[in-house]
Amino acid sequence: MNARDPISHYLAPSIMTLLIPHAAMPECSCLRTITAGGMSHSPERGRAGTAALGAGDRLSNAQEKASGRLYLGMDFGTSGARYVLVDESGAVHSEGRKGYPPLLDQNGRSWERSWRETLEALLGEIPREICSHVASISIDGTSATTLIIDSATGELLSRPLLYNESCPEALERVAAMAPENHTVCSGSSTLCKLVAWWDTHDQNKETAILLHQADWLLWLLHGKLGVTDYNNALKVGYDPEADSYPPWLRSQPFSRTLPSVQAPGTPIGFIKDHIRLQYGFPEDCRVCTGTTDSIAAFLAARATVPGQAVTSLGSTLAVKLLSSCRVEDARFGVYSHRLDDLWLVGGASNTGGVVLRQIFTDQELEQLSSKIDPTTPSPLDFYPLPATGERFPVADPSMAPRLHPRPSSDVEYLHGILESIARIEAKGYRLLMDLGATRVDQVLTSGGGAKNAAWMKIRQRVLGLPVVPAMNTEAAYGSALLALKGAFAAYDIS
Repeated sequence: MNARDPISHYLAPSIMTLLIPHAAMPECSCLRTITAGGMSHSPERGRAGTAALGAGDRLSNAQEKASGRLYLGMDFGTSGARYVLVDESGAVHSEGRKGYPPLLDQNGRSWERSWRETLEALLGEIPREICSHVASISIDGTSATTLIIDSATGELLSRPLLYNESCPEALERVAAMAPENHTVCSGSSTLCKLVAWWDTHDQNKETAILLHQADWLLWLLHGKLGVTDYNNALKVGYDPEADSYPPWLRSQPFSRTLPSVQAPGTPIGFIKDHIRLQYGFPEDCRVCTGTTDSIAAFLAARATVPGQAVTSLGSTLAVKLLSSCRVEDARFGVYSHRLDDLWLVGGASNTGGVVLRQIFTDQELEQLSSKIDPTTPSPLDFYPLPATGERFPVADPSMAPRLHPRPSSDVEYLHGILESIARIEAKGYRLLMDLGATRVDQVLTSGGGAKNAAWMKIRQRVLGLPVVPAMNTEAAYGSALLALKGAFAAYDIS
């Protein structure tokens, strides 16, 4: 096994090892774990991950415990949620999806109620006889979707701030405290959202705690409020290289709201009893830390070599390049996630499938795409955005969508939009390389856009690189691999 093959750490135990251990996270008084009842205690310290499985009896012991068990991953994206159940070989045993119900409250759409009901609906869709074999669960969510929770009650202190929302009013203060061009120096960063909340609220600051979407959903399952993973924590300022929150962040008055950080796929606790009994999960079913949706999609795609990249074409466009060096530059919305001893360098644009669905139905997209000649460049120059504001490859909260002039032919219009999104993708990869990331050699594609054959050919022409579908296109599959990793870590510990 190649020691630098990061994705292999998430595959079946017969062909993988688990994540290599890394440095312990320094103790920080502002980090704590809050149980659902509001009682706090210091989280376990030590390695953020777990020791890698060795050869021989340790691996055999873990494999024996894994026999007949299943591993549940859930992906909470921008428009709906999916689940995938895999066995220890990575084979899929069950999968399903649900759209978010359009629930409303006095503040408009109630996203937290929609997410909670969708979580319950997904769990209810899994046959009870299958649930009884589930050993572990992990969830991914949209990056920088931020919730501020009252740790005493578990209630939200404000509405969720979504991944694509910007808080420019906090940007000046964040830029003054953070290093120049840091990842958090973007209006849509988690830290800007936290600072914007802190500066406009006088009450509940003593009990407030920050969670990301995946953290909150996982808390509903394990009941330990105040735990996140280092992929989700990146945009609040966590340093994955040092495995700690940096001093400039720990010194801030709002640092008490920061959650403790573990490696993705770390077992946090057993599933809560009432959920276990309601759906038929076993007593030893563990809930593990999650990751972001784009990282989960990367894991599902199984890119393994520096220079391989994954473009996720879902509601938004996210690009990730496996690189031997870390690249960060908030001026362009570029950041690096840690994956073992390599880095996932990339960014996420607001363009993507959500724009297409604002204009065309799924049936129209299929019919019109079949009439496009992907070998012919489109002369149309658009910048397709669902609303004002862009994150990457340009961080500009005031950028307006550009979708005109609209030609009389819908085929030509769709061709122009698809090609314009491909140009944004190409600009993104050029930017990553210009900033020092490993040169792109191949682009794997995940998400719904990977099913559009014409778009794949357009992108290959525009990128000038091999563009192929990923081995698996579902972020939920990547989360299931994280659940598998967490279960094997627990088997090894026990």
